[in-house]
Amino acid sequence: MIKQFIAAFIFLFITVGISAQEKRLSKEEAVRLTLENNFGIKVAGNQVKIADNNQGVLNSGYLPSLTGTAGANYSELNSTTAYPDQFNTDGTPREDLEIDHAESQSFNGGLSLDYTLFDGLGRLYNYKRLKEQYQLTELQARETIENTLLQLFSIYFEVARLTENENVFKEALAISTDRITRAEYSFEYGQNTKLDILNAQVDVTNDSINLLNTKQQLANTKRDLNVIVNQSLSEKFQVDTIVRFVPRLQLDELIGQAKENNVTILQTERNLAINEYDIKVNSSGYLPTIGLTGSYGWNLNQSAPNSFLPGQVIPGSNRSSLTLGLGASLTWNLFDGGTTTTLVRNSKIAYENQELMQEQVAIEVDRDILNALASYENLLTIYQIQEQNVLTNENNFERSKEQFQLGRITSIEFRQAQINLLNAQTNKNLAKYDAKLAELQLLQLTGQLLNVEF
Repeated sequence: MIKQFIAAFIFLFITVGISAQEKRLSKEEAVRLTLENNFGIKVAGNQVKIADNNQGVLNSGYLPSLTGTAGANYSELNSTTAYPDQFNTDGTPREDLEIDHAESQSFNGGLSLDYTLFDGLGRLYNYKRLKEQYQLTELQARETIENTLLQLFSIYFEVARLTENENVFKEALAISTDRITRAEYSFEYGQNTKLDILNAQVDVTNDSINLLNTKQQLANTKRDLNVIVNQSLSEKFQVDTIVRFVPRLQLDELIGQAKENNVTILQTERNLAINEYDIKVNSSGYLPTIGLTGSYGWNLNQSAPNSFLPGQVIPGSNRSSLTLGLGASLTWNLFDGGTTTTLVRNSKIAYENQELMQEQVAIEVDRDILNALASYENLLTIYQIQEQNVLTNENNFERSKEQFQLGRITSIEFRQAQINLLNAQTNKNLAKYDAKLAELQLLQLTGQLLNVEF
């Protein structure tokens, strides 16, 4: 009964996941999907579009403003004019004068044009400032992309590591299962005791649990990867477990160009330029503003009949007019209570602070590169050691297997050799992807993360 349960258990874990053909998600495809679909990258792209709109001529202040106005009025008059105690020339009483439905209308329309010829160069420097702001936003979007790609590969490599570990645990489970069969045959022929069978069954259970936990971790991590690339959480795929490292000569060359390409350093340069334009924009308050104005207007009045003269109705009239006006203005704020002076002084202090920030960032980037390089070299060395350790443990395991089959070592000694190999293989998998991720972090600091093959 126990044997049948174990066999079914093994069959479940070995066959699940391979019954359906899963597509392969390469590193290049994962990067493409992330750049196209990731929510954070999309938001960063929209921020760049906003900055692009802001730097356009429509937001520069160089274009004139044109305003149109129009209006209409309507009125209707019903009036009665009485002449008490007044008589006509023939002696008859004068009749009341009535005006019914006397309509009057008025219409008007106009255009006014305002244009600033000179504003102390404020709009010029503000326009240049918006250009720098656009470049800064592009750098911020690039930083978002780099951070997202690092997050992508940290998850992608975790999927790869768990995939390789899954294969290791499957192999360990198959070996332990084979031990049960051999132990049962040996027990039937009186070559060992029931204890060997029980030990093998315990090892199968432990290996099955390890495989179960790894499969669960792998499934969870694949869902994390689906979130990053923004595809269905139920999407099934396999990842590439091959890792290629950048040649050391190329890496040294990229490190030498880090100050010209590091995204953080480039952002401080843009911020410094923006602060410089802030000083010039605020200084424009010391200079006058010269503007031009123009206007064009049309009016039409249609008056109603009236009875201003006794006994007579004066018919209504139409009156229209066209007006054209041009003007120029000069405004010079000779003293604004010190507001402009305060703004200029504060913007100069902000510029000095940005200079200090730039120096600090340069030192921190140098430190981060040295730390990242040392970490990468250390992890790469560990990976190389673990590779050799796997070869040593494989050789030890094969010799132990031979000795175990000849009955020269116990099942406990054989199991220890198997565990040593298992640990060496999983440690090598961890070291491999840790070293590659450290390399990518170093490439980000050099500003070349988006320019290398993954």
